[in-house]
Amino acid sequence: MRFASAIFSTIILATAVSAQAPSADHTSELKNGSGSVLGKVTVTGTPRGVLLRIEAKGLTPGWHGMHFHEKGDCGDAMFKGAGAHVHAKTPVVHGLLNADANDAGDLPNLFVAADGTATVELYSTLVTLKGGDERPALLDADGSSLIIHANPDDYQSQPIGGAGGRVACAVIR
Repeated sequence: MRFASAIFSTIILATAVSAQAPSADHTSELKNGSGSVLGKVTVTGTPRGVLLRIEAKGLTPGWHGMHFHEKGDCGDAMFKGAGAHVHAKTPVVHGLLNADANDAGDLPNLFVAADGTATVELYSTLVTLKGGDERPALLDADGSSLIIHANPDDYQSQPIGGAGGRVACAVIR
C-alpha cells in the first residue's frame, strides 16, 4: 500500500510540474520608424524570467542598446508611445554596471553584423512575462515593447546609458 501511495504522489507531482511548463511564445514584428518590417522578436516566459530571441535585418552595423519599455505601443515614428523603461521601483536607476541599478528594462547590447543582420537569444531575470512577484510583467494591461537604440548602452549613464534615439520597436502582447 505504501508503494502504491508513493506512485500516486509521484504522478500528482509530475502532473503539477507539467502544468507549470514554460509560457507560450509571444512573437511580434520588429519595425523601423517608417513601419518597415526588420525582423521578429520572440519572448518566452520561463520559471525565473524571460527568454528573448531577436532576428533582424536592415539595422546599422555595430553595437546597439536595447531595453524593454513599459507600453506596447510602436505607433509613432520615434516610438515615444512605448514610454520609459520597464521598472518596478522609482526613481529608476539605469545601468547593468551600476551598483544602485533597479531598471528592470535593462538588457545587454545587440551586435549587428556588417550586412545589417543580427540574431541573438538572451535571458533576463529582471522581468517576468505575466507577473506574480515583485518584478514587472511584460504582459500587463498595456503590454510592453522591445526598443533597439541607435547607439550602444554604456550601462551606467542616466537615464538610458547614452543609447540615443529609438530605431526599431516590437510590441510585446
